[in-house]
Amino acid sequence: MEKSKVYFCDLYSNSQNKNVPNNVRRLFDEAGFKDLIEKNDQVAIKLHFGEKGNTTYMSPVAVRQVVDKVKDCEGKPFLTDTNTLYTGSRTNSVDHLTTAIENGFAYAVVNAPVIIADGLYSRNYENVKIDKKHFESVKIGGEIYNSSAMIVMSHFKGHEAAGFGGALKNLAMGCASAAGKQMQHSDVTPVVKEKKCVGCGKCVNSCPTKAISIVDKKAVIDSDVCYGCGECPTVCPTRAVTIQWESDSDVFVEKMAEYAYGAVSNKKDKVGYITFVMNVTPLCDCVPWSGRPIAHDIGILASTDPVAIEQACYDLICKEMGHDVFKHEHPHVNGTRIIDYACEMGMGSKEYELIKL
Repeated sequence: MEKSKVYFCDLYSNSQNKNVPNNVRRLFDEAGFKDLIEKNDQVAIKLHFGEKGNTTYMSPVAVRQVVDKVKDCEGKPFLTDTNTLYTGSRTNSVDHLTTAIENGFAYAVVNAPVIIADGLYSRNYENVKIDKKHFESVKIGGEIYNSSAMIVMSHFKGHEAAGFGGALKNLAMGCASAAGKQMQHSDVTPVVKEKKCVGCGKCVNSCPTKAISIVDKKAVIDSDVCYGCGECPTVCPTRAVTIQWESDSDVFVEKMAEYAYGAVSNKKDKVGYITFVMNVTPLCDCVPWSGRPIAHDIGILASTDPVAIEQACYDLICKEMGHDVFKHEHPHVNGTRIIDYACEMGMGSKEYELIKL
């Protein structure tokens, strides 16, 4: 079987020709993304606009390069994401759009409109039939499903519950409605280590279902009310809140892989992937801060194979750092299972040829 091609630009730049904007444009061309887009295609550029307070999300200037390339192909690009399950600045489309603009994704900068794919309160979604191990169908944001083609732009970084996140997580959680996100999180159960808890109440304020209260100066989680969004472990300053898996952690990442599968199931040969291995933070861009990077800046990758690009990003980071930084940061999670399972479902190949530009 022929290896999938993954194109790579490192960050060793000594001229204008190799700056990030030009590298993005070069990767778009070399990866053959123009062949994915027909005239008048409505092209979703799927990305994460960053939570308010986070500063390591993808650069709007880099996104502008893809917008312009799509327009060169006579496509009609729009930037998109779906609303969040947890509390924050992106739980509904009004706040989400405001956050996107404040974080630099205004039309004047990116040259394309922003459309929140699942509607005002995350009720605009398609039930996509997949018939897999965990789900018969998945709930995908309506305007992502309805788009003609998609360019998935991802920031590779760590994640509390998934180990790491890149293109596959961007498809999985990123393309799901709030109800779909809840379905993926259903095996995530947070617990409080009393000895570490200082009763600060940050988890109480972050909980979207009001499942947490302070009793005798310690946080207490009502498991009957909690739906497992996974927000509380990320805000706890003493790491007193951790995830106790109702099932093996592999189930969570397998559910994510199935959602990723459903997100592109109606777009055969119509999806391209660009991933930035820069500002590799311990947690995802959903948190309202940016942690100190756990890996060096490495470069930008592009491919039409989501499995291959994910594997390549992971391999490059482990090789550069000399160990698995994600396993070190999140030892309870088998993060690579999402790659393995996506490969098993036929989404792509773990065998790739890395082509340096």
